[in-house]
Amino acid sequence: MPQKFSRYQHYGLIKTENYKLMKFESYISRRYLISKHKINFITIISLISIAGITIGVAALIVVLSVFNGFGSLVTSFLVTFDPHIRIEIISPEGYNKQNDITAALRTIPDVKDYTPYVSGKVLAYNQGLTQVINLKGIEEKSGNDIYGIKPDILFGKYYLSDETGTPSIILGLTLADRMQSIIGDTITLISPVGIENVITQLSQPKSQKFIVSGIYSSNNNEYDESYIFTNLKTAQNLLGYYDDVQGYDIKLDNINHSFDVKDRLEKKLDKNLFSINTWYDFHKELYTVMKLERWAAYIILCLIVAVATFNILGSLSMSVIEKKRDIGILRSMGANEKSILKIFMYEGLLIGAIGTVAGAILGYFVCYLQLKYNIYPLDPTQYKIDSLPLQVRVDDFFFIAGASMLLSFFASLIPAQRAAKVDPLEAIKWE
Repeated sequence: MPQKFSRYQHYGLIKTENYKLMKFESYISRRYLISKHKINFITIISLISIAGITIGVAALIVVLSVFNGFGSLVTSFLVTFDPHIRIEIISPEGYNKQNDITAALRTIPDVKDYTPYVSGKVLAYNQGLTQVINLKGIEEKSGNDIYGIKPDILFGKYYLSDETGTPSIILGLTLADRMQSIIGDTITLISPVGIENVITQLSQPKSQKFIVSGIYSSNNNEYDESYIFTNLKTAQNLLGYYDDVQGYDIKLDNINHSFDVKDRLEKKLDKNLFSINTWYDFHKELYTVMKLERWAAYIILCLIVAVATFNILGSLSMSVIEKKRDIGILRSMGANEKSILKIFMYEGLLIGAIGTVAGAILGYFVCYLQLKYNIYPLDPTQYKIDSLPLQVRVDDFFFIAGASMLLSFFASLIPAQRAAKVDPLEAIKWE
């Protein structure tokens, strides 16, 4: 009496048979790739393919880690003095709705602190030397909470008050050198506000004397060369804002939330009255160029992996010719076209997987040596850092491994399809 199986038992038998078939296919592919008896020309080409993929993957990991390191370094330098988000009033009507800004900021929990500011171009004069600079008026407490100026003071002290009658300023080291200024010097700032009256009525331009209270040195040359900070009230009078402010600088708990907070602020504030920009928008051209360079390096280095996968195509094609008799025997024993296809696909993917894993290990090992022992030092007087910056990201491995395995897949597909189409009778007859 024939044995009957339930639907679930039948499914279990099919699943078991498929698993055994998969083990059979992977076993044959491993034996074809790694022969215990001899090393032939095809094996050598396979080893060359593995070596090529290893070098390509390792190069990709190291280069992308360097780009990540430089990108993070540049961002940290620029964000030191730049706020995470800036809201600027762009319409005269906006000055009457400044309370809308503060009301919106209070409703967003990601906002750590914010401060009003004014800024503008002025002419600095000291002992016959003149320089066009950017004057920025800020609240004294924000120098540490928002801008991070206070920790970067080299000479003097962080002091913006005007209690002595003459307001104080803080300027960058490079600008101080150009103006030949030291702590305690008096610098005159001349404002372009009302310049029309100066020309037509021959009156004196608006100016103000300041005492240098501190000199800072940041990692941002733009600030060191052309920015002077003073208290908000004095800057408002000199730049013609009086009781108004130009906008608000905002610091967040997490810089990665900047774009989300910007979107939320744009929904709360009138875009015709206020302009909202993030730290990325301040230097968008620089960040865009860095991103393009990173993608260009990724694509170019992927070509190394692509060249290595061509060797996979060549070695598998020759393997199909060499194993033609074996293919005929396997087909005569009951193996179908799909199984033959999988055998050679597994062989190609195995080459790609070995090369990818070996390349990842080599690449991360090189990164570890650089981070631990600084095998490639830099001159800090030129680059402001003493070693090549690296930042290893896990997602880079998935992008690189995905590209490597995808190229290996396509390189294996054509020879595997050719093997699957071999006529078993012809193969056995002539071999």
